[in-house]
Amino acid sequence: MIASVQPSQQAGLHEETLASRSPVVNDFSIMVATKNGSGSQTANTTLLRALFKMGIPVSGKNLFPSNIQGMPTWYTIRANKNGFVARRPHAEIVVTLNPATALEDYQSVQSGGFFMYADDIKLPLSRSDISHYPIPVKKLATENEKEPKLRTYVANMVYVGALAQLLGIDLADIESALLFHFKGKRKPVESNMKVVRLAHEWAAENLIKTDPFRVERMNATEGLIMIDGNTAGALGAIYGGVTFAAWYPITPATGLADALNHFLPQLRTDPQTGAPTYAVVQAEDELAALGMVVGAGWVGARAMTSTSGPGISLMTEFTGLAYFAEVPAVIWDVQRVGPSTGMPTRVSQGDVLKVYFLGHGDTKHPCYIPGNVKECFEFGWRAFDLAERLQTPVFVLSDLDLGMNQWMSEPFDYPDQPMDRGKVLSAEDLKRLGGFARYRDVDGDGIGYRTLPGTDHPLAAYFARGTGHNERAQLSERPEDWENNMVRLARKFETARRLMPKPIAEYVEGAEVGIISYGSADPAVQEARAMLAEAGLKTSYLRLRALPLEQTTTEFIAAHRRCYVVELNSDAQMLQLLRLHAPEYATRLHAANHSDGLPLTAEWISTAVQAGEGSANRA
Repeated sequence: MIASVQPSQQAGLHEETLASRSPVVNDFSIMVATKNGSGSQTANTTLLRALFKMGIPVSGKNLFPSNIQGMPTWYTIRANKNGFVARRPHAEIVVTLNPATALEDYQSVQSGGFFMYADDIKLPLSRSDISHYPIPVKKLATENEKEPKLRTYVANMVYVGALAQLLGIDLADIESALLFHFKGKRKPVESNMKVVRLAHEWAAENLIKTDPFRVERMNATEGLIMIDGNTAGALGAIYGGVTFAAWYPITPATGLADALNHFLPQLRTDPQTGAPTYAVVQAEDELAALGMVVGAGWVGARAMTSTSGPGISLMTEFTGLAYFAEVPAVIWDVQRVGPSTGMPTRVSQGDVLKVYFLGHGDTKHPCYIPGNVKECFEFGWRAFDLAERLQTPVFVLSDLDLGMNQWMSEPFDYPDQPMDRGKVLSAEDLKRLGGFARYRDVDGDGIGYRTLPGTDHPLAAYFARGTGHNERAQLSERPEDWENNMVRLARKFETARRLMPKPIAEYVEGAEVGIISYGSADPAVQEARAMLAEAGLKTSYLRLRALPLEQTTTEFIAAHRRCYVVELNSDAQMLQLLRLHAPEYATRLHAANHSDGLPLTAEWISTAVQAGEGSANRA
């Protein structure tokens, strides 16, 4: 029997009661602190999905260590009735099962919030500005699970049940979330729900609620799905016709290849024989992975790879080969913190310059930049069309926050156009034309015509070379051949500029200040703009979705007195590209970049913009 916790034992308890405090409904952040490998991910995503099923806008972010099992890990859940889902700098609700971080976690609770902790963790609970809820985690887990190996895992469901009781989360939604997680398998669902119900009952009998936070059912998530960007990107690639993928494991991109391996057997097999119509190969390293992709693209496969910063470095040589030999390939870069190995499990947008100019000599690549999981899906299939239309490597610049974390989204749209295989000549075409010159610009768009290996015509063959060549793909080091080829490639890049998705621009009447951003920074920017508007500062907003940049971006900069470029890196990389793109407006562009490994917060952006405006006004 577990002894009741009397009010006098809840250290630092407010003298004020719940009745005297205004309720805070559907507007808070939860941070859960556990150990890596303890099975807490199941509990955390269960909480996240239960709130989502109650119709409350939410997002979840996993902050996990890059080294070994047993190290500290934190998971944050943002619930906001207005739909703001960016990371908050502080959490009102903190749950800790990890003694190693308990003091730090305790000190991090926002004033007015509450601290839930395993009752065997000994702390000097001296704060009077928060509520305290000790829970007997080990006791409840031991009563429910007799097998010692499983107790650690089910122990996490104790805080799920206790939080459900304190906040008012419907247990039916908890169970529904578990059914989703365990793919309908009743046995693990019942095992976990047993602990949830036990903890729920214990909390109802033993904890006196003194905090103002609670949830109420909404309908703000009706018709939405919840998914991570890596899975969305993999699904987009499948619907885009991927037939070959080669990869090497690396955080945070592994999940994209895992999703390919999960969904391809379901979606891309021969309906008569059941045989796969695709191949996924784990290579010995990233260099080999892209080499396979370039080879597959040359023979006509829709081929791709996924990696992160260190892998991109190894792919430099083959990327340059594909660029100059003009071979289609799709490369996903799910960005993480560098330099070097950096912080593999933290987010950054630090590969922008490297990827855009990746290669030896004068090289530039088209890059898609998704800002949400729906765009991860869309750009996942569009990237193949563009790669084959342009006959070049195409990058998709995602990042860890977008790729690995769970996001709400509208359902994805089926591709709205047939596959674009680009300028591919058949044997009949060659017979009619009497031959072709592989690198000749016939149409004025910089793109030559190509054939695929196996085309049954004596004039179909050509040599795809990375060395100097003329328009007939013959080895040449003549200055005029080299210069003509580079001029044509520059013309092809201008064609890419016209084919890439335009930025999304939102102009606000009377706004003299613009914000430019991209990728996973978007949710924080959206919320920051609401904060700035409340403070009396109107802002327009341009969200970039691709490189190279084009006229829409120039027009936006020209329309505003100052533009703040918000990004997650230390060198203001996109700002540099914007100044190269629109040098006549370089003085209107100002840095609002930050990189500490964590997703940007609206509070940081709002403060940075207001500080910039204050400095400008003083000047």
